[in-house]
Amino acid sequence: MHKQIYPLLIAQFLSAFADNAILFTVIAMVMHSTELPSWYVPALQSVFIVAFVVLAPWAGNFADTQAKSRVLIIANLIKAAGAGLLLFNFEPLIAYCVVGAGAAIYSPAKYGILPELAGHAQLVKANSWIEGSTILAILTGMIVGAKVADFSTVWALSGTIALFVTSAVVTLWLPVTTAHPKIPGSKIVLFGKQIITFFDTPRSRFAILGASMFWAAAATLRVILVAWAPLVLLSKNATEIAELTLFLAIGIVAGSALVPRIIPLEYLRRARIPAYLMALFILGLSFMDGLWESRSFLFLIGMSGGMFIVPVNAALQEMGQQSIGSGSAVALQGFFQNAAMLLAVGGYTYAASLNISPVLAMAWLGVLVFIVTFLVSIRLPQKT
Repeated sequence: MHKQIYPLLIAQFLSAFADNAILFTVIAMVMHSTELPSWYVPALQSVFIVAFVVLAPWAGNFADTQAKSRVLIIANLIKAAGAGLLLFNFEPLIAYCVVGAGAAIYSPAKYGILPELAGHAQLVKANSWIEGSTILAILTGMIVGAKVADFSTVWALSGTIALFVTSAVVTLWLPVTTAHPKIPGSKIVLFGKQIITFFDTPRSRFAILGASMFWAAAATLRVILVAWAPLVLLSKNATEIAELTLFLAIGIVAGSALVPRIIPLEYLRRARIPAYLMALFILGLSFMDGLWESRSFLFLIGMSGGMFIVPVNAALQEMGQQSIGSGSAVALQGFFQNAAMLLAVGGYTYAASLNISPVLAMAWLGVLVFIVTFLVSIRLPQKT
């Protein structure tokens, strides 16, 4: 692996760690408050992903037409500004939206710089290192963030600001790569043309719609757990909820490790099978009321989800690189994924405001994932 990849790995770990730490810090702030309603956590998740949807036509183009290492620095500083607003008791919904804006700018540059650093021969290995770094950051960030936030949200937010700034500083060691020339005209019109190009085949439609379904289900399940765990498992703080989410993440790691031997890119249609299993395990979790049974089902949900999303992501990256550009492909993927997440989490937010039981909401989530998997798979050719 080329040595230029190491600053990116360190910067990505620090930024992803802070992303997850700040999420559980905000959850802790809500749980410690007696004034904020139950729908506030899913509303926070919604405002975060609004930024990905709104900024998608510009974020990919910005990543492709600027030096991506400098885009990463700008994005980290925007995230730090959002955390600073939270620290100074600014309205959490607005402050967390600013963090989301930084994340929306960061993502296309993070994946788009990989071909420039690693080259064709090392690209798959570089992707696996980045994904491994991200998963490790998720696992450690949510646990450490929740524990520190349960002790002091001020310390937790101060720590996330320091991590975002440190990530920006580490990024200075990345090379300043040559940017692509700017394409004149409306970025929204250009984005529309890219959507048409990318939806040209059943395989690419399945990949992008399947990935959108996965992330919508994952985001909704995470916010349902915040209400479900205190009700069913009698969880008392953000740390206990983070430990539940840990089993989901470990399952994704296990599924990601297993899937290359089972679902090669030439047989992408097989990915629908673990998606059906994920739906059934979510439905099964809604019937659980014991801690270890719930942890086991969360692990199985994560494992089947990992076996689904890894080949789908690989297909998306391959098709994007061959068509509309790496940064633009990641932004397009982010647009559809986060639009689906916004719709799903927004639907649950509305249900929570009507006092719908989180147990019932979880059961319906499992049913909907099963139905959507069938719909996005129905036109796939037998050999794809």
